Amino acid sequence: MRVLGLDGGGTKTDVAVVEPSGEVVGFVAGAGMDPTAGDGWEDRLAAMVGPLGAVERAVLGLPYFTEVPAISARQSAVAVAVLGPGARVLNDVGMAFEGALGGSVGVLILAGTGSMAWARGPKGVVRAGGFGDVFGDEGSAFWIGREALRMVSRHLDGRSRAAGFAAGILAGLGIAGDQLIAWTYGQPRVAVAGVAVLVARLAEEGNRDAVALLGRAARELGDLTRAAMRAAGLARGTRWSYAGGVLGNRAVRGMIEARLGVAPTPPILPPVGGAVLVAARDAGWDTGAEFVATLARSLRERTR
Repeated sequence: MRVLGLDGGGTKTDVAVVEPSGEVVGFVAGAGMDPTAGDGWEDRLAAMVGPLGAVERAVLGLPYFTEVPAISARQSAVAVAVLGPGARVLNDVGMAFEGALGGSVGVLILAGTGSMAWARGPKGVVRAGGFGDVFGDEGSAFWIGREALRMVSRHLDGRSRAAGFAAGILAGLGIAGDQLIAWTYGQPRVAVAGVAVLVARLAEEGNRDAVALLGRAARELGDLTRAAMRAAGLARGTRWSYAGGVLGNRAVRGMIEARLGVAPTPPILPPVGGAVLVAARDAGWDTGAEFVATLARSLRERTR
């Protein structure tokens, strides 16, 4: 017997196949599963999971699930078509919550390509944020990338001064200032999110504009976390955890910690581990401490 867990975010996808002991017996990583970027995600899904063989249960954490009815229906249909009747889909942030906190009380703040806070408390399960890149996803990699490009554009036409920041971003993109428009509108959403990596690099080098931008992102993420806490009926000081590339940055986590007044709880499992955990529960397996510890260790070994 085996189960499958899939974490398909906007930027990348991880898939793990696990046996009842918690050992990972199959693992593959690939491109993201953003359904708003075209129908290619369906073919990528089939190509990734096909070689892994049959499984008893499968849980797929996918973006936009439960948020856009037509997309959600299609995701569920594709999951069953590819993996059989034992497959079901969860929202990717809810699944990451299950992994990071083991499904217990607390708050997860996720900041990858998009952003959202997910909480469980006395008032139930709630979320804050996650409204997409047009007017939301504050503090996410896309938001940071978009704000960085805005700062570069304002420097280029003299509305503000950010010479070192603008030069660092343009150099990282390998373009001149007069190529910024063509680059931006010729790139997919994930490329704009990738600019956040350049911002983090400049911040590490001490660039004040980059540090300030990450500080703004941390404030937005802290606000999302506190809003989710309030809605779930959780007291200040409740434990919180994190997921996503932006929160892989220690400086950003530290700024959020200062805002919330409590240190984060390191994730018990990565998002794909949350999907595996739910799938194992669906299969009726014993998912106690030994299973979780084995799964965590095995996933670390696979993703080094």
